[in-house]
Amino acid sequence: MNGEERREKIINILKSSDMPISGVSLARRFQVSRQVIVQDIALIRAKDIHIYSTNKGYIIENKQEFTRVFKMIHTDSEVKTELETIIDFGGWVKDVFVYHKVYGVIKADMNIHSRRDIKEYLDEIKSGKSSLLKNVTSGYHYHTVVADDEKTLNLIQDSLYQLGFLAKLQEYEPVDFWSNE
Repeated sequence: MNGEERREKIINILKSSDMPISGVSLARRFQVSRQVIVQDIALIRAKDIHIYSTNKGYIIENKQEFTRVFKMIHTDSEVKTELETIIDFGGWVKDVFVYHKVYGVIKADMNIHSRRDIKEYLDEIKSGKSSLLKNVTSGYHYHTVVADDEKTLNLIQDSLYQLGFLAKLQEYEPVDFWSNE
């Protein structure tokens, strides 16, 4: 078994366990040293898989997240309402991006989880250091929204639709925005 296969098995073992699993136990199971397991855990963490070390062993965060991309259109003065709607219904805003006909996809991380994050973001915009990315494409932009379940994403989508913030995809827009990454 190679290292990648072992790391996949470690992930599956941790996901299926309700209790922490010690490094020594994993080392015995895979017939490697505990130091190899420590290195494997570091490599797994580097893939953005949340493994926590406790005094009784390793545990993995099993929280599943669901994402959906929304195409939006609204005025500058409606940004706060847009973001608060997403947050108040239990989602968070991972990023903002635009699809420019010449430059392609232009993306920026947002990581907005709370009303405080919204305030800080809007304060930065108001300070005059930058303008909203949506203004590059006449107000059209996209957000990747993350939530704990599809039901929450549906509530967010319904609310954004009722506010008139959702926009229709155009023929020239790709469905898979990330195919070039």
